[in-house]
Amino acid sequence: MNKTLRYRLTWAFIGVAAGIVLVASFIFIVVTHYHFLIYQEEYPDTGYIAGLNYHFELALIQSTLWTALGAVVLAIVLSWFVARRITAPLVLMRKRAEDITKGNLQSRVPIHGRDEIAELGQALNHLTEELQRQENLRKQMTSDVAHELRTPLATLKSHMEAFEDGIWEPTPKRLQAVTAEIDRLIGLVGDMQQLTLLESPEFELERKEEDLSKIVEHTLVNMRTSFNRKGVSLQTENSGPVYAFVDRRRLIQVLVNLLSNALKSTPHGGVVTVQTEQQEEEAVLTVQDTGEGIPQAELQKIFERFYRVDRSRNRQSGGSGIGLTIVKKLVESHEGTIRIKSTPDTGTSIQVYLPSQK
Repeated sequence: MNKTLRYRLTWAFIGVAAGIVLVASFIFIVVTHYHFLIYQEEYPDTGYIAGLNYHFELALIQSTLWTALGAVVLAIVLSWFVARRITAPLVLMRKRAEDITKGNLQSRVPIHGRDEIAELGQALNHLTEELQRQENLRKQMTSDVAHELRTPLATLKSHMEAFEDGIWEPTPKRLQAVTAEIDRLIGLVGDMQQLTLLESPEFELERKEEDLSKIVEHTLVNMRTSFNRKGVSLQTENSGPVYAFVDRRRLIQVLVNLLSNALKSTPHGGVVTVQTEQQEEEAVLTVQDTGEGIPQAELQKIFERFYRVDRSRNRQSGGSGIGLTIVKKLVESHEGTIRIKSTPDTGTSIQVYLPSQK
């Protein structure tokens, strides 16, 4: 493949250069001969003048032909050199692409210059880096999913074996523990399905102008029972209608996830506040709690899938670790942004900025 391209470029350069030289030489010879004929007709003479004219014309023609031949040879050499210089980085890129297909994602293309070929090499390196990042995410996700499934499945197996061997009686309390593990597995699978849907090209939002304050009120009515059960106060601060161009169902999903996380991190007697406000061409939704907070070093990772601030990965307090990832994907799908501020032992504030217009 590389030799074919190199030969094609070489012959193209040779053809152009040789064609120009041969055409120029032909025109020079014809015009020279024509003028010698005119000269002989206007100044007829005999003897040595005619011989001189003949040999002078012959010398010009021969000099032209030798010059043309040298130019063609030089064109061949230069064409081969230029074609090799052009195809060399392309050949290297092909080899690097073959390395990538074999799984060597550490391979990179050296970049020289700022021309189109250098830009192509940069694009290939960027693609390789992205593939490497995706591969690392895939491995991490596989490991995380295995970890998430291993513990509840091991718990279920131990419970079932205890029931089968007669060690435990299937009391309502123990059956409830089994049901709780099953519910966690169902929730994890559901979250993974949601995340897969959000990342698929077919995912679309049904956006229209909505009043965020009404969406917040509707959502809080359904979640207030959970907050009351834990003894956490759920408050709202709305400054009137706040309009945003959103998918109502997906925004409720964002708010539910944020409130669920706030409830898990806020102890008994704490407060969770939901605020909506209009800022120029954006609507801002803020969920603030008085919980345990998040260390600054953890804030950059909080939206990564399966990531928990709780190092023990406790499912009661940490959830599946996908909720905030889903939130971020949904907010970005709305062409919005999400920001988080937190202070350990003080609380966390998450702000969602959404466009007010289409």
